[in-house]
Amino acid sequence: MTKKHNQEELQEKAKEYDASQIQVLEGLEAVRKRPGMYIGSTSNEGLHHLVWEIVDNSIDETLAGFATTIDVAIEPDNSITVVDDGRGIPVDIQAKTSRPAVETVFTVLHAGGKFGGGGYKVSGGLHGVGSSVVNALSLNLEVNVYKNGNIYAQKYQHGRVLTDLEITGTTNRHGTLVHFLPDPEIFNETTAFEYKKLARRIQELAFLNRGLKITIEDKRDDENHSPQKEEFHYEGGLRSYVEFLNEKKQVLFDDPIYIEGEMNGITAEVAMQYTTDYQNTVLSFANNIFTHEGGTHEQGFRTALTRVINDYARKQKLLKENEDNLSGEDVREGLTAIISIKHPNPQFEGQTKTKLGNSEVSAITNRLFSEAFHKFLLENPKVSKKIVEKGTLAAKARQAAKRAREMTRKKSGLEISNLPGKLADCSSNDPTQTELFIVEGDSAGGSAKSGRNREFQAILPIRGKILNVEKASMEKILANEEIRSLFTAMGTGFGAEFDVSKARYHKLVIMTDADVDGAHIRTLLLTLFYRYMLPVVKAGYIYIAQPPLYGVKQGKNITYVQPGPDAEDRLQDIASNLAKTPKPIIQRYKGLGEMDDHQLWETTMDPENRLMARVSVKDAAEANAIFEILMGDNVEPRREFIEENARYATLDL
Repeated sequence: MTKKHNQEELQEKAKEYDASQIQVLEGLEAVRKRPGMYIGSTSNEGLHHLVWEIVDNSIDETLAGFATTIDVAIEPDNSITVVDDGRGIPVDIQAKTSRPAVETVFTVLHAGGKFGGGGYKVSGGLHGVGSSVVNALSLNLEVNVYKNGNIYAQKYQHGRVLTDLEITGTTNRHGTLVHFLPDPEIFNETTAFEYKKLARRIQELAFLNRGLKITIEDKRDDENHSPQKEEFHYEGGLRSYVEFLNEKKQVLFDDPIYIEGEMNGITAEVAMQYTTDYQNTVLSFANNIFTHEGGTHEQGFRTALTRVINDYARKQKLLKENEDNLSGEDVREGLTAIISIKHPNPQFEGQTKTKLGNSEVSAITNRLFSEAFHKFLLENPKVSKKIVEKGTLAAKARQAAKRAREMTRKKSGLEISNLPGKLADCSSNDPTQTELFIVEGDSAGGSAKSGRNREFQAILPIRGKILNVEKASMEKILANEEIRSLFTAMGTGFGAEFDVSKARYHKLVIMTDADVDGAHIRTLLLTLFYRYMLPVVKAGYIYIAQPPLYGVKQGKNITYVQPGPDAEDRLQDIASNLAKTPKPIIQRYKGLGEMDDHQLWETTMDPENRLMARVSVKDAAEANAIFEILMGDNVEPRREFIEENARYATLDL
C-alpha cells in the first residue's frame, strides 16, 4: 500500500472517532470494568483485599472509640460476613443523593465518613472507596444495620440496588453486618479465601488496636477445609506484638519498652525489646497499614534511637572518649521494634504506596520517642547498660566487617573466576534483561554454562552448603568465599552500603537439586537474601527454578513433568496415553546433573518453556519468625516446628 493510501485510510478512521465512541460508565460500572485500578488485581491478593476494605470500616469504628468487637467469618459457600458493634452506618437520607446514607456508602464511589465530614478523625485503609468497590465486585451483597432499636436491611447484586432499605425487625444491639459473595466473573482465578492469610492480618490488627476483640471463623467443611475459629485480644497491644515476635528468641530483658504520646493530633506508639540476635526486626504502621517501605515515622524513630543511646552512653561514661559514636546499625542489632502512628491525613508514597510521606511526622515521632526513651534509660540503669553493651559489641563486629569489605574490594570483578564459585558472566550489561543462575555443584554448573544463552544468562556455581548467616556475625559472613563471590557478582554491596539500584541482574535464580540437600541449600540462600539482600527480594528479583521432576522417554521423544501438587497424576496420564511400543522409560530427575545441557536449557532455563517461582515477602513478621525457627540457634522451637509439621512432608525414598 502506498503512503498516499495510508494517509487516506488514517483520515477516514479519524472521521469515525466522534462523541459516540466516548463511553460514560454509570455508577459502579467503572469498577467492574477496571477492577485492578481499585483493588490492585483480580488475583488471590485482590480477592482478600475485599475483606480488608470491609474490616477497615469496622476498625475505623474502633479507632473512633465505638466498636470493641469485630467478627469475621468465611461462610460454607466462600462468602464473607463481617460484623462489628460500632454505631452502625447512618440510615437517614443523605442530602446530595436523596437516598439513605447506607445505600450511598455502598453504591457511590468516594462516599463515606472519611472525607472531612466529621465522621472519623483517623481512619485506616488506603483508598476510602471500600464498601462501594466490594459491592461492585460481588455477585451479591447484603448489609444489616443495627441502630435506633431497629434492624435495617438492604440487598445488592453486581453493585446495583436489589431491594430498598427496610426495617426487618427490632434489636437491642448496635453495629453493622456486611455479607458478600465475590463475583467469579471478576475473580476468575479463585474465589476461595485462605483462612491462614485472613487470620494473620486479623491477629496483626488485634495487636495494633489494644483491647480490640476480633475473631476469625472458617465455617467450611469439605475436602480442602475444616471448621476452625480463633479469637485475638491483646490488652498489651504493641507490647504483646513484640513479645509474640520474640517468643522463640533469647531476650536481653524481660518486659518490652513501651512509649506512647500525642502531638498536634498525631499519636505515636513504640514497643521495643532487644535480643541476642545479630539481625533486627523493625516494623512500622500508619493507621494500621503496614508501611514496609518505612517512611517519616520510622525515620524519626531511628534517628532518635541512635542519638539517645549515644548521649546516654557518653554521659554515663560507657563509651570511652577515644571511641566513636555507635552507628544506627550498631544500636539496632538484635532489636525488635514496632512503630505505629495514627494520623488524621496520612500521605503514602513509594513504589507500592506503603511508605509514609508526611514530613511533620519525623519530628513528632523523634521528639515523643526521645523524651520518653531518655527517661526510661535513666530510670532503668541495668537494662540501659545491656543495651549499650549490645551496641558496643555490634560496633566492634562492624569494624571487623569493614576490614573484610576492604579486602574484598581489592579483588576486581575478573578475579571472581579464581574463587570457588566461578562466575560465567553474560555479554549483556542491561540488568533488566540479565539473569544470574546460582547452581549447586560443578556437574550442574557445567551443564548450565553449556546450555545457557550467553547473551543474557550468567552462571555462578556454588560448592556444597553456604554458611548459615542466621547464626553468624558479619565478620564470619564476609570471610565466606561463596557469599563474597555472590555479593560481588550482584554488584549491590552489602550491609549498610547495600544499594539495590546497582544490581547487575534483575533475575537471580536459585537452581538446586530436587532432594533434601538441594532444599537445604535453597533455604540457606533464601536466609542470606532475606537477612542481607532484602531490597532485592522486595524488588521481586529472586526466583526459584522449577526443573522437571520426571522425563518420560519413548523412542526419541521426551515428555517432561513439571513440579506441582498433581505431578504424579500428570505422570500417570502421560504414561497411560503413550503407545506400548517402544516401551516408555520413566526417569526421575533428583539432580540437575542428570540432565545434559540441552535438556537443562529446554526444561529449566529457556524463557519460552521454563517454570519459575518468584520469591516475595508478603508477611515480614511471619517470614522473620520462620527463618529464626528453622535457621536460628534455639533448638527447641525447631523441634516443635518439625513435630507439628512432619506429617505434611513429602518423603522421596
